[in-house]
Amino acid sequence: MRTRRAVAGAVGLVLAIAAPGVWWRFDRDIGWARSRVAHGSLLLNTRCGQIEYQEAGSGVPLLAIHGSGGGYDQGMAFAGVLADQGIRVIAMSRFGYLRTPMHADASAASQADAHVYLLDALGIRQAAVMGGSAGAPSALQMAIRHPDRVGALVLLVPLTYKPAALADSAPPIPAWVEGAMMRLIGSDFLFWAAIHVARDQVIKVVLATPPELLKAASPEERARVDAILTNILPVSSRAAGLRTDTASGKHLAPAPLASIHAPTLIISARDDRYGTYASAEYTATQIPGATFIGFDQGGHTWVGHDAEVRAAIVKLLMPSGRP
Repeated sequence: MRTRRAVAGAVGLVLAIAAPGVWWRFDRDIGWARSRVAHGSLLLNTRCGQIEYQEAGSGVPLLAIHGSGGGYDQGMAFAGVLADQGIRVIAMSRFGYLRTPMHADASAASQADAHVYLLDALGIRQAAVMGGSAGAPSALQMAIRHPDRVGALVLLVPLTYKPAALADSAPPIPAWVEGAMMRLIGSDFLFWAAIHVARDQVIKVVLATPPELLKAASPEERARVDAILTNILPVSSRAAGLRTDTASGKHLAPAPLASIHAPTLIISARDDRYGTYASAEYTATQIPGATFIGFDQGGHTWVGHDAEVRAAIVKLLMPSGRP
C-alpha cells in the first residue's frame, strides 16, 4: 500500500510539474492554428448568406468542396497545386465550418444550392466540381440540381449511398469509437492531446487510414498526411459542420445519378476504413460514362497515390493537356 501511494504521489508530482509545459505547448499550437485559418480567405455575401472561400490560379474554374474536419484550407491544401496547371481553384468552407455560418437547412441539396450561389457571386457561369469525402453528397446534388453549372465532376473517397444488398468494403464504425470521436471534436485540447499522445490511432480512426502505410510512404506523403491531421485544428471552429456531416452520413439516400451527364471521375481505396470503396464503385456504375479509379491500398487519404490522383483530375479537366 505504501509503495502504491509513493508511486501515485510521484506520478502526481510529475504531472503537476509537466502540466504548465503541456499547456504552454497547446496554447502555442492552437494560437498558430487560429492564426493560420484567419488569414488568406474572404467572406462573400451570397443569396444564402456569407460563404468563406479562397482562390488560387486562373483558367478552368474548379470548385473544391472539402470533407469532414475541413474548410477552405483543406480544399486548398489538396487542390491549390492545380493552380499551376491552368486551373482556377476556388476552395470554400461549407455550412458550419470556420467562418461560414451553420444554415438552418444544412442538407446536401441546400449546400449544393449554396455552391451555386457562391459561383453566382463570383461571376462564374460553369465550373468543374470536386467533392471529397463528406463533400461528395453536395457535389452530387449540384450536378443533379444544377446540371448546366457543372462542367465536370470529381468525387474523391466519396461518402455516397449504396444499396444495403451490396457488400460493405469496411465494417461499420463501432458506436464507442464514434462516441470518442464526437468527444474529440468538441475540444481543441483533447484533439491536440490525442494527435500528440496517440497519433497512429488518430490517423487510423479519424483519417480512416492504416498508419502502417505511412511508415513505407515517401517523406512527401508522410508530410501531406501529417498536415491533413494537424490542420484539423482548431477543431472547435469546425465542430458544427462535423456534427452535421456525421449525422447526415447515417441517412444517405438514393439519388437520380443517371441524370448526371457531366464527365465524372470517382476515386477510392479498398482499405479506406470509412468504407467509401464500395459506395464509390456503385456510384460510378450509375453515372453514365463515369470513370472509376480504385486502389487496393491508400486509405481515406489515398497514401502513395497523390500524384496519380492529381494527374487524373488534370486529365479530366484539361484533356488537351494545355491551359
